[in-house]
Amino acid sequence: MSGHSKWATIHRKKGELDAARGKVFQKLAKELYVAAKSGTPDVDSNPSLRMVVEKAKAANMPKDNIQKAIDKAKGASEGENYESIRYEGYGPSGIAIMVDCLTDNRNRTASQVRSTFTKRGGNLGTDGSVSYLFERKGILVIPSDYDEDEVMMCALDAGASDMETVDGTYVITTPADKFIAVKDALSSLGVQEFLTSEVTFVAKNEVEVDEETKEKVLSLVEQLEDLDDVQNVYYNLKED
Repeated sequence: MSGHSKWATIHRKKGELDAARGKVFQKLAKELYVAAKSGTPDVDSNPSLRMVVEKAKAANMPKDNIQKAIDKAKGASEGENYESIRYEGYGPSGIAIMVDCLTDNRNRTASQVRSTFTKRGGNLGTDGSVSYLFERKGILVIPSDYDEDEVMMCALDAGASDMETVDGTYVITTPADKFIAVKDALSSLGVQEFLTSEVTFVAKNEVEVDEETKEKVLSLVEQLEDLDDVQNVYYNLKED
């Protein structure tokens, strides 16, 4: 869910892929629940919920699962209360890492995140220590089956800031507040498949390291992503 590797697909064996998908769906269900509960469960009048729904759709989360998470928030009074917490720190060679969590137990989450950083050669920083190195942007990735000029014109007219071709896909970047408008414009153009569709944090500048260090950083990221309370992990490692 972190959007790394230029938002490319990570190929795994089927069993591993199914397990990873299940974990992603659990995290998305929590995010949908929080977005629906904190605003309104009406997708059309809750922009935050709409963005999470688009993200869930791009992850191929079943419609029934999406609706179930939203419906759960409709009937919730006290119930589950999740707190949003962001941790900032450094991986090997000073790679900046930002970790967004949703938790019902702040102490548990803090302990798990701190321990993971320490065991994998990193360390936690203070609030604001690395967040300034990232920008919040919308990312839309679609197959390059569509006419490039038409897609580019449509996206730019709707407010996109950039488009590039990467491994047989068009990667379209938007300001966070233009994400929905660009997504709707592309849909109106006839685009039906979105490989990635989310508002995320993107590093302003990526840092290049050697292969050994890269593996250590990615191992830390994977361990963080595997924690139940962690929703997203962002970092400024250059991977290609």
